[in-house]
Amino acid sequence: MALGYVALVLHAHLPFVRHPERDYVLEEEWLYEAITETYIPLLRVFEGLQRDGIDFKMTMSLTPPLVSMLQDPLLQERYDRHLAKLQELVIKEIDNNQHNGHICYLAEFYHQEFLKIRETWEQYKGDLIVGFRQFLESNNLEIMTSGATHGYLPLMKMYPEAVWAQIKVACDHYHEAFGRPPKGIWLPECAYYEGLEQMLAKAGLRYFIIDGHGILYGHPRPCYGTYAPVFTEAGVAAFGRDHESSSQVWSSKMGYPGDPEYREFYKDLGWEADYDYIKPYIMPNGQRKNTGIKYHKITNTQGKMEDKALYDPYWAREKSAEHAGNFMYNREQQIAHLANMMQRPPVVVAPYDAELFGHWWYEGPWFLDYLFRKTWYDQNIFDMVHLADYLRHNPTQQLCRLSQSSWGYKGFHEFWLNDSNTWIYPHLHEATERMIELSNLEPGNELEERALNQAARELLLAQASDWAFIMRTGTMVPYAVERTKTHLLRFNQIYDDFQLGTINTNFLDSVEDMDNIFPNLDYRVYRFSEKQGTGKRK
Repeated sequence: MALGYVALVLHAHLPFVRHPERDYVLEEEWLYEAITETYIPLLRVFEGLQRDGIDFKMTMSLTPPLVSMLQDPLLQERYDRHLAKLQELVIKEIDNNQHNGHICYLAEFYHQEFLKIRETWEQYKGDLIVGFRQFLESNNLEIMTSGATHGYLPLMKMYPEAVWAQIKVACDHYHEAFGRPPKGIWLPECAYYEGLEQMLAKAGLRYFIIDGHGILYGHPRPCYGTYAPVFTEAGVAAFGRDHESSSQVWSSKMGYPGDPEYREFYKDLGWEADYDYIKPYIMPNGQRKNTGIKYHKITNTQGKMEDKALYDPYWAREKSAEHAGNFMYNREQQIAHLANMMQRPPVVVAPYDAELFGHWWYEGPWFLDYLFRKTWYDQNIFDMVHLADYLRHNPTQQLCRLSQSSWGYKGFHEFWLNDSNTWIYPHLHEATERMIELSNLEPGNELEERALNQAARELLLAQASDWAFIMRTGTMVPYAVERTKTHLLRFNQIYDDFQLGTINTNFLDSVEDMDNIFPNLDYRVYRFSEKQGTGKRK
């Protein structure tokens, strides 16, 4: 009998980036890179574990924007071309480095990796959601939803209709994609405010993820800290992030991804190859970009990029096995200690951004593979569990009122509301008020109904927390500003045209094609309803 549980949770999310109006947009490659380096490698890990009889358990969120992009035919076609270009480039690298032994070895390694990626891509006919769904159906994977467009919910709470739309649209979209309602939700940015659980309960959700201090500063203070979930007064359970297991991966000083044997993210062939040689594989305007082919390891160089040693995937894989063993050992010690103190089986919840595993930390999928195998064969202190199974087997928990919180800088809302991005909120609030106004109208014809539904899509897309986050980090800021302004301008044009009775059919056709997320969205989701638990605005 195991003494406790470890719940590994991955949050897979990207903002909705799709530009049919342009032949090439760099930001679409966020998706292509994640497919190549994270989503397909994860599926391959799951397939290998299942093939070898390892009944692994993991929780994973797949957000509505990500699911929509992974199922989109245009983006699937563009990814197929992107992968073909990578395969073409790496074959050239093999040919051009026949007399450079180590580089040739690495090029051949990438060639084999891309062949495996291609094999999995074609196995699922370009629809990776089919792959993830099969592991949901086998009960190895518990898949959560998130906000419809990852909107930052505490900064919408003065408009309960907007919060409800983010939750309800996400749940409906999940049902369409996976054939069942979601049990859990990863709150966008783990951002919680008191009362939010009422809406989660009304949407039929059973649990959500919150940062550790949201539970630790709850009332009454939880007896078991973050090592057991708590029930809110609405009956929805909250799981808190464990700081100790998180820091082993996330910490810039002690985290595994910083090991010198691992692949260096910031040295890429796209920036280092001869310009005329690499030009066909970078941006159409001639600007360099990352290709995903990287030949160097992190190395102990005090940050000097020119001194990086060549990468060796053999030793990197060995290091990932070592780190998986270390992570397992630390959880064994942690859980044995906690079980002795708590007199009940503790659960250690270890949540991470999914894109860390593979994209930022190239060896991350290897680490997960070794971790599941080692915990299955080499220890009996804890069981791996996903959150839905844990709740089913442990239906009694403490009742608690949670504390407002997020997993951002300083633990609250500062990262999404500061001097870099505060300008967006008056515009978002005005658009929200207008959308609530529109939601109480009935269309006179099909064109008006299309316009009202598209207005709701534009508002949801403008509300994505990603844009405020990017503005704060200072990377790709022009794109984040452009997206915020574009969706607000499109929303306002639809609003004005609707009010004047002059809906521009060509404009509506165009924005429906560009912003085609949630094709079954009903704008009436923004209507106030006591039964939906949205409450009145003050």
